[in-house]
Amino acid sequence: MRKIFIGAALLSASFSYAQKKTTVNPVDAIKTEASADLQSRYDQYKKIALTIWDYAEVGYKEVKSSALHQQTLKEAGFTVEAGVAGIPTAFVATYGSGKPVIGILAEFDALPGLSQTNLPEKQTAGKDAGHGCGHHLFGTASVAAGIEIKKLIEEKKLNGTIKVYGCPAEEGGSGKVYMVRAGLFNDVDVVIHWHPGDNNSVTMMSALANKSAKFRFHGLSAHAAAAPERGRSALDAVESMDYMVNMMREHIPQETRIHYVITNGGKAPNVVPDFAEVYYYVRHPKKEDVVAIFDRVVKAAQGAALGTGTTMDYEIIGGTHDLLLNKTLADVMQQNLEKVGGVNYTDDEVAFAKKIQSSFTYKYPDLKEAANIKPMKIEKDAGGGSTDVGDVSYAVPTVGMSAATWVPGTPAHSWQAVSCGGTDIGTKGMMVAAKTMALTAIDLYTNPAAIEKAKEEFKKAKGDYQYKALLGDRKPALNYRD
Repeated sequence: MRKIFIGAALLSASFSYAQKKTTVNPVDAIKTEASADLQSRYDQYKKIALTIWDYAEVGYKEVKSSALHQQTLKEAGFTVEAGVAGIPTAFVATYGSGKPVIGILAEFDALPGLSQTNLPEKQTAGKDAGHGCGHHLFGTASVAAGIEIKKLIEEKKLNGTIKVYGCPAEEGGSGKVYMVRAGLFNDVDVVIHWHPGDNNSVTMMSALANKSAKFRFHGLSAHAAAAPERGRSALDAVESMDYMVNMMREHIPQETRIHYVITNGGKAPNVVPDFAEVYYYVRHPKKEDVVAIFDRVVKAAQGAALGTGTTMDYEIIGGTHDLLLNKTLADVMQQNLEKVGGVNYTDDEVAFAKKIQSSFTYKYPDLKEAANIKPMKIEKDAGGGSTDVGDVSYAVPTVGMSAATWVPGTPAHSWQAVSCGGTDIGTKGMMVAAKTMALTAIDLYTNPAAIEKAKEEFKKAKGDYQYKALLGDRKPALNYRD
């Protein structure tokens, strides 16, 4: 009996040791469940993304795209407040109660002039716009991640509140700025976002602050041949302004970016145009310098009107801050991105990708980069683009990432990006983002200390700066694409 008892004791001890050795961390178990559940809904979220890819609605006109996301969230159990911040297509979807409150940003606007099929050669789809920045994927992944977190809160595996923000008109319309200005992020502890791209990485590079406006000149029409002396050309004023601004480039900080497009230059060569319009962007890594340089552009416009005998008025269209980075949150997201992994192509997708790359006129990365996760790298200088996420980052600690939704080497705002976004290459990258955002949120819900550390870093980075929207107190420019 004694031998039997010892044997049983040893067996019991051995079993207990094996149990301890194979015990799974509860948070890891939740993450595994979340990733598997998201993957099981691949076809559902692909359908939503491709439907919005097909809608291809531009900023503030995303009626069907916003409605589809709202419907999806309502059906999942969220309470949705639509038409927030004076924007018909903006919304906030909420589930849960108490702290922490985590927000996820969702975008869904397309770009004008980028109609493209999902084939690997340039071919218009016969529309006015296309998703050249992948926002159909952006919004869908964010909705998917939000729904997954809602499910875990509902099952009492997480405690707190999840909010999904429907953010229109990121492309030049500064939609999130109005949402920040309206105080919609005041009760949020952390915001998570992502962006389509050609690689998998956590964002630790700032963005350029941006201020944009449409300058409108008014002159006198006349017959350009029979009575030119009676006319005062509004187009002359636009061209004079453009010339002066281009001369100004030599005398501004080299990091500045100024670009413009003449949106109305008259209708017929033999009629002196009595109206002309030019649309300007001014960008710089520092918001203060953007304001100062923009004011000089305004003076160039005033001088152009004076010199051509016309009058000028201008409308501020958008204005966005630079992006405050948060390494505390970035470290959490990096670990989860590495856990999720990148995008693997099938043989057919490799053939598609090679054909896309054959259209490039520059050196491009190897296709394997889509499967790799880039090490986190802190860049002191701002990137080449601007985003209204910058304003969110001045309201609440914010973290973002990029996922390989496009073939490596593909630039944003290109027909190649539109094409990739209409295929499984885009959807696979979208799911990488959805999983990474969900897993990052899980870590933050279960580790309040990380949120507090992120808040301390946020306060230090913001300093004593008092947020003020660069676009002033204007109402949303709902018709800026007209």
